[in-house]
Amino acid sequence: MTTVLAAFREAYTNALRLHLDSPTQYTLAEGYELGRRALVEGVSILDLTEHHFRLLGRWNLLAPPPAAAVPEQGGTEHPGGPEAGDTALEFLLQTLAALDVATRGFLDSTRSYELQRLRAEDLEGRDTFRTALVESLQDGFFVADSHGTITEVNSAFGALTGYGPETVPYPVPHPWSISEESHYPDLGTEAAQFVMPVRHRDGRRLWLAVSTSSLIRPEDDERIFVGTIRDVTAEHDAQARDQAVSRLATAVAACTSVVEVLTVGLDELRMAIGAETAVVSMWPNRQTGPELYVSGEDAVQSRQVLDARARALLDRAWVRPGRTMFAIPEGAASSEGIVAPLGETGDAALWLRFAAPRAISPGDWALFSLLVGQLSLAVQRARNFDAARSTSLTLQRAMLGPIELPPRFSVHYEPALPPLEIGGDWYDVVQLADGAIGLVVGDCVGRGLSAAVVMGQLRTAARALLLRGAGPAQLLAELDTVAARIPGAMCTTVCAAILDPERGTFRYSNAGHMPPVLAAPGTKGRLLEGGLAVPLATFDTPQRPEATTTIEPGSTLVLFTDGLVEQRGVDIDARFDELADELSDAAGMPPREVADAVLSRLRPAGGYDDDVAMVVYRQPPRALQLDEPAEASQLAGMRRRLTEWLGAAAVPADLATDLVAAANEACSNCIEHAYLGGSPGRVTLAADCALDRVTIEVSDDGNWRPLPEDPGYRGRGIAMMHALTDELTIDHVGVGTHVRMIAKLPAVSFSAASRV
Repeated sequence: MTTVLAAFREAYTNALRLHLDSPTQYTLAEGYELGRRALVEGVSILDLTEHHFRLLGRWNLLAPPPAAAVPEQGGTEHPGGPEAGDTALEFLLQTLAALDVATRGFLDSTRSYELQRLRAEDLEGRDTFRTALVESLQDGFFVADSHGTITEVNSAFGALTGYGPETVPYPVPHPWSISEESHYPDLGTEAAQFVMPVRHRDGRRLWLAVSTSSLIRPEDDERIFVGTIRDVTAEHDAQARDQAVSRLATAVAACTSVVEVLTVGLDELRMAIGAETAVVSMWPNRQTGPELYVSGEDAVQSRQVLDARARALLDRAWVRPGRTMFAIPEGAASSEGIVAPLGETGDAALWLRFAAPRAISPGDWALFSLLVGQLSLAVQRARNFDAARSTSLTLQRAMLGPIELPPRFSVHYEPALPPLEIGGDWYDVVQLADGAIGLVVGDCVGRGLSAAVVMGQLRTAARALLLRGAGPAQLLAELDTVAARIPGAMCTTVCAAILDPERGTFRYSNAGHMPPVLAAPGTKGRLLEGGLAVPLATFDTPQRPEATTTIEPGSTLVLFTDGLVEQRGVDIDARFDELADELSDAAGMPPREVADAVLSRLRPAGGYDDDVAMVVYRQPPRALQLDEPAEASQLAGMRRRLTEWLGAAAVPADLATDLVAAANEACSNCIEHAYLGGSPGRVTLAADCALDRVTIEVSDDGNWRPLPEDPGYRGRGIAMMHALTDELTIDHVGVGTHVRMIAKLPAVSFSAASRV
């Protein structure tokens, strides 16, 4: 027996004796404390129970003892009554209560262990099930830690990327990422779903749709990401083809000629396909050879290439049926480029050359076919448009009036409905037999070809009336009758006038049209609002009114249609004021520059939304008179003033340069030769502008000196003046010398097509 057990037995004996003597709750509590002590000191239940019943036997509480029995040394017979056995049992049970609690805890722990073991076995089964489920997915599955490292993938992931579960983990950058891509998705910060390009282990480029979710791992509170990947290369390529075709169609949509279509379309086609060079060869006719359109390479270099093998390829391609294409070289695993006929007329072929030979996939062929087909449609549409525009311009030139105008005139026509470049506004400038000039500016109701048909008939009638000698009022009165018989001509506005440059008069009548504007040199323009009546074929008018105004020398006259000054949301009086203000500085500019300045000043931000027809006329300025000392220092000032006067007289720039050079030579001769050896005199220069010519006279009071027989390298002044003018007369009879130079003013050439 150990010391611990002996001490425990002694304590138990004393406590039990005390309880039998005087049983209370406190003595029972002492038994419970002994039970806890037995638990701590390792006293077994068996030792405790045996000791208890040994004490009961010693104290004769179990049964009557034998007569010869002698108590153990130190023992005493307990003086308990008949209930002593029950009291002792109560104490034993209280002692065992603490041990029973521990026993139940042990049993609970054992049961918990069994449950945990069963749960672990269940989790192991679940892991097996999870692995089987993940492996059965058709989509690729992955698990990534918070740093983006892929820690788990399934077999489908390996099939999609070439990197399977046997080589995990895959840290960032992942081996399938494409280094040239400027951006790689970040699992921790970006959207849960995205599409990204990857490079398969075998080198193929794929597009994967990635779907991710994040969660917190319970054992370490770390954020992880689980996700799936799916191959969407086919969908991405189809979308890319649609976008490429859409970009090409958008790029060529606004092109109105074959040259524009090929200039814009070849660049877009080359970039969409990834070709280094795109060449189109067209055969307008078999006699002149092909016309080349090149994108991506110098045209000379491409022509040299075409002179060799490519010419034979293109020659063979353009005779093939439409929408057929073939790779070059044919039958090879990798191709240098593709060749295809272009358009539907069989006179053009396209050659696309890659930067490096490559294999052409079925998706590539689908893309090439769509793009080449779209370009072919654009070329055909441009050809049809070219034909329509050619017809339109022919009609326009026939309807709008003369291509050559009298001197000092400029005209402008800008339609509001391109691309046919024709509408209902018109002008006409008619040279009359007496030197006068008939002017007509009109505006039919409506736009486009329907208005142009009405315009052509009215313009023809007005020209016939002018040539017959009708004045402005009579012309409009007879146009009333004509317009009443033309469908769509009602309410046409017309301003008709007779201009007499010699007398400086302007006679006009206005049928509801915009008033002409007249600006004297250095002054603001003023509206000519006389002779105003209703538009054509509206009311019966007994007599059309007529007005006459004087045109000062150097004045600028502008006749125009309402499209020039009408702007939505702007007071028309303000627009008239802008026009009049712009003409205040017009005296020094040629008429064509005046027209351009007016159009620029009045042009709305979005462009003109109605047809604009405009006629600008410059009345000859007053004659120029210069009287200067016969000194070389005066020549620069004389040249400058003569140049300014010729500009005000609307003399063409090249002719003005010739006249200034001729006049300078005449003045130089006066200064150098007329007063040689004597006192300096004076030189005079006079310039005048008639209807169709300019006359310049240079005079001096010196002596005439004939040319020497051998003038040397000099003495070419008179020959120069002959060459620069149409007529040259030198009068040196009497005192001084008088030089007259005459230059005829050419007709003003004008193209009916809009210049803007």
